[in-house]
Amino acid sequence: MPFRDALGVVVRWLLGVGVVLTAAAGALAARAADPAPPLVYAAEVDGIIQPVTAEFMVSAIDRADAERASLLVFTLRTPGGLVDSTQTIVSRMIAARTPIAILVGPSGARAASAGFILVLAADVAVMAPGTHMGAAHPVSAGGVASESKPDETMSKKVASDLAAWARSLAERRRRNVTLAAEAVLDSRAFTDREALAASPPLIDLVATDIRDLLAKLDGTTVTRFDGRSVTLRTANARIVEMEMTRRQRILSAIAHPQVATLLLMLGTLGLTVELWNPGAVLPGVVGGFCLLLAFFAFQFVPVSTAGLLLIVFGIALLIVEIKVPSFGVLGLGGILSLVVGSLMLPGEVPGIAPRPALVVSVALAMGAILLVLGRLAMRAHRQPASTGVAAMIGLRGRALAAFEPGRATQVAVRGEIWNATADSPLAEGETVTIVAVEGLTLRVARDSELAEGAS
Repeated sequence: MPFRDALGVVVRWLLGVGVVLTAAAGALAARAADPAPPLVYAAEVDGIIQPVTAEFMVSAIDRADAERASLLVFTLRTPGGLVDSTQTIVSRMIAARTPIAILVGPSGARAASAGFILVLAADVAVMAPGTHMGAAHPVSAGGVASESKPDETMSKKVASDLAAWARSLAERRRRNVTLAAEAVLDSRAFTDREALAASPPLIDLVATDIRDLLAKLDGTTVTRFDGRSVTLRTANARIVEMEMTRRQRILSAIAHPQVATLLLMLGTLGLTVELWNPGAVLPGVVGGFCLLLAFFAFQFVPVSTAGLLLIVFGIALLIVEIKVPSFGVLGLGGILSLVVGSLMLPGEVPGIAPRPALVVSVALAMGAILLVLGRLAMRAHRQPASTGVAAMIGLRGRALAAFEPGRATQVAVRGEIWNATADSPLAEGETVTIVAVEGLTLRVARDSELAEGAS
């Protein structure tokens, strides 16, 4: 090949490589100029703060950290919950790599008690218009407050401990320490305007929803719990919604006070029916299963001892009503005890008490079922025996041979052949009635003799 031709091939090859490299450099420059949108994770927490809620929120934080999200937003509405679960969530929030915002919303929602603590612990505290939060005074799980001095002292200790925790969170987040303590010690609650207008404020801003929140947060510098400053980039963010798993949804639904109360009543009813009718199996299995689920739920809901005792007392009164005629007084007292006990059962935590209409209807239905089943059981006990020796008395049979007084002969009764005696002569084939059973021998008599004896 001539030298000039070879040189031309090399030049064309170098020009082609230069074009490819120029295009690649342009693409990289375009990508650098147009970076991927920031990633924001969002999750909704609606209900009591309990272990299932804590598991869900912690898993959401873990996922946001693993995906290196720009922000994690919890939309929160809760009447409160357990301190242990709240501590678990707060500890994970503080250690999170991802900045966390908590939005009390939508409008009309609230974050009471444990929810207030979660808002204080968030990197960004937000409330929707028309929401409120606070009332974080601890409530005893026993339900009914006691007037004794030891209980009052313990209550003050618990409240003081929780107030110190709230002050610590508010101080680290540069929020109003005084109002945070008052929410715990004096059960104060705050609207979105009051929380934002306080000096210093309890929250960072007011936003209607997540989109509005992200628009207002873009470019904002947030101070993390450890003192580091992070500038949030949330413009045109890609929002990824996270939801509870099916297992978490089921467990969370069971932990609701209304469901727990219903399970307790159904379980008690099932075991009662099984005790009245041993061997039925199904009522006992269903009753035991419902009671186990109820006991699981009551781990997450403060239970009143007085309410539980009233339910047991009501069931006892209904059982006594079946055996002791009281013209309905015991039955009425039992149903009333069931209703009052069920209303008191979840304790005195505001916002999580079961609905009175549900409790009354279930208690009335349960009382009616217990009374009806009890009446049927007592009627069955009063009926004559249908098996054994006693069941033979009064049955009719046929003489297989002629009877002579004091001499054993045979009779056919219900397809069986028995030895029998009679006090008077009987003809073969004559219809007889069993009047007594003596070992394996029957004593029989003709029907006319029984009629004369009755007259």
